[in-house]
Amino acid sequence: MMDDLDRRLLALLRADSRIPVASLAGTLKVSRGTVQNRIARMQKPGGAIQGFTVRTAPELEASRVRAIMTIAIEGERSAAVVKALRGFPEVDRVHTTNGRWDLIAELDTETLAAFSRTLDQIRLIDGIASTETSILLATQKM
Repeated sequence: MMDDLDRRLLALLRADSRIPVASLAGTLKVSRGTVQNRIARMQKPGGAIQGFTVRTAPELEASRVRAIMTIAIEGERSAAVVKALRGFPEVDRVHTTNGRWDLIAELDTETLAAFSRTLDQIRLIDGIASTETSILLATQKM
């Protein structure tokens, strides 16, 4: 169970995962040990922190091709399709949804050629009835 302090700590780490423990402790008005213990607890298997990542400068990402692919599944094949999508390094995330589309896949490739190859390969997955893909032109952080 997470309490308010855990949620505030996670918010600070989301903004900057490299912030020193002493700074986190000062901002949260708790001891360094408290911060270290909570981070360690949240990093354990099944905890809220699954890993840390690097955000790159926007100009490095400008040439990448990012897209959203909506996927309709034939019958009860969702689990098999999701398993197949896990094999694609270009697939960042897969969301289940309701309505016309069963899945939404977030794609990220280095070039248009790689993007085209990825689309062709994904469309061959057994159990996919149809797809629709939109390239993401710009993203605004809210």
